[in-house]
Amino acid sequence: MDLELLIASLVFIVPMCFTPGPNNVLCAAHGSRFGFKATMPLIGGMAIGWSSLGLLIAAGTGIIERNEGAFQTLAVLGAVYIAYLGLKIARSNPTNEAEIDDSLGLGTGVVLQIVNGKAWIHFLVLMTTFGSVFGDEYSGKVALVALNLLFGLPAVMTWAAFGHYLSKLFTSRRSSKLLNGSFGIALICVSIWIVLP
Repeated sequence: MDLELLIASLVFIVPMCFTPGPNNVLCAAHGSRFGFKATMPLIGGMAIGWSSLGLLIAAGTGIIERNEGAFQTLAVLGAVYIAYLGLKIARSNPTNEAEIDDSLGLGTGVVLQIVNGKAWIHFLVLMTTFGSVFGDEYSGKVALVALNLLFGLPAVMTWAAFGHYLSKLFTSRRSSKLLNGSFGIALICVSIWIVLP
């Protein structure tokens, strides 16, 4: 293991996991609307999808790099899906009127990773720049994906808890609608950021 490369990869991984992106903003929005516990299935789906995407990119980085057009199309589709989720959240009922059956689950968490432009960029940079940190074998790349999960899970859980905490502060119907609207707009902004050059 290359210790210098490990430190450099952590300098990349930690901010990428904790800064706003589709997963984090969606977890905050979902946590504010349905609570932390009800957000756990969504987070579980994100963990499965995130890790699967990382392993897929680790196996096919060269192929992905050669098909940039397909990657751009995927980024646009992802941005549209994220904008749709943002609109849905922005227009949703206040927290106290939210139906738990309306909450997003495991499947949404998995599917979001397929169209999550930030996740694709994250793993492409990670595998092309830091992919040899645990060795050149595929098992080393699996370890790198596991290291990502070690920071990614606490990141989305922190954002979900943050959203849940905010919902306790925004208890009136009006303030709750404002909170939902703010999180929805934040997701729409993330979708725009994904497609900007």
